[in-house]
Amino acid sequence: MIISRTPLRVSFVGGGSDLPTFYSQHGGAVLSMAICKYVYLSMHDNFHRKGSILKYSEIEKPANTNEIRHRIIRQIFSDLGIDGVDFNSSADVPSGTGMGSSSAFTVGLLNLCLAYRGTYVSKTRLAEMACEVELDKLGETIGKQDQYGCALGGINLLEFHQDGSVTAQVVPLTWQQRRRLEDNLVMVYIGGSRSASQLLAGQAERLRRSPEMIENMKAMVAQAHELRGALCHDVDVLGPVLDEAWQRKQRLSPDICTPQIANAYSRAKAAGATGGKLLGAGAAGFLLLYTPGEARGAVVEELADFTAHDVQVDPSGSVIIYSD
Repeated sequence: MIISRTPLRVSFVGGGSDLPTFYSQHGGAVLSMAICKYVYLSMHDNFHRKGSILKYSEIEKPANTNEIRHRIIRQIFSDLGIDGVDFNSSADVPSGTGMGSSSAFTVGLLNLCLAYRGTYVSKTRLAEMACEVELDKLGETIGKQDQYGCALGGINLLEFHQDGSVTAQVVPLTWQQRRRLEDNLVMVYIGGSRSASQLLAGQAERLRRSPEMIENMKAMVAQAHELRGALCHDVDVLGPVLDEAWQRKQRLSPDICTPQIANAYSRAKAAGATGGKLLGAGAAGFLLLYTPGEARGAVVEELADFTAHDVQVDPSGSVIIYSD
């Protein structure tokens, strides 16, 4: 039995600049944080040796790799020569809720299958391989921040270069700063799910057509760079930065914010939150809020019609937590 654990991620600013249609022309940057919400994948030899058993949101019993319906599993099993296994997937949060669960699944599955084959790669290479699977082989209209955020763990400034390469710079917070950041962040589950690929495809098309949106995105990239340094001096700057990014992000796509989400955000601000953002591509999922000091209790009480979740930094990224 081998078990991989891969964190989900939240991004603070710069989301959308990791789309190839943008960074190939202008470069991009996202400030990203892996959190202690996970995708768990396990695998061992199938007792019957012939064919596989795959258990995720569905149950498959393909006789061979070509019969696998799940596109990511089929691609990775085919690439790495995996067959005759019993595979299981579970996660701490539903898919389609804005925390990179699809890419966390891809990263975790690659890590799991490589361990099954007795092969080790670096976390950076793991992220690169996940990007190759999702963007190049499966043709998903998504960016690269999720794969790197989930694979690396911690808090990083991810830079997306015009040649397609990605570099990561750690945000070096002290233990006290990290605790303050965690204490002041809260996620509320608005509900629903959506396809990030579909929403991002629309955003990518608008970026190609609108010079104003391109300049807006460039400002968000600059904001990501500035925030890396600012956080090391005062983590409370995150709230106003998120609020500014909230306004910019909504100008990128009319599909990002629903009336329900806008109402929840306004109520949170009135209760003391200094900023926030809808996680992921928009329209559903989790609302991340910065609630300094005593504002946290007031915000959670005001939004009691939604479920509140703590936010903690995962420092490890994708790891193999059990191998026997």
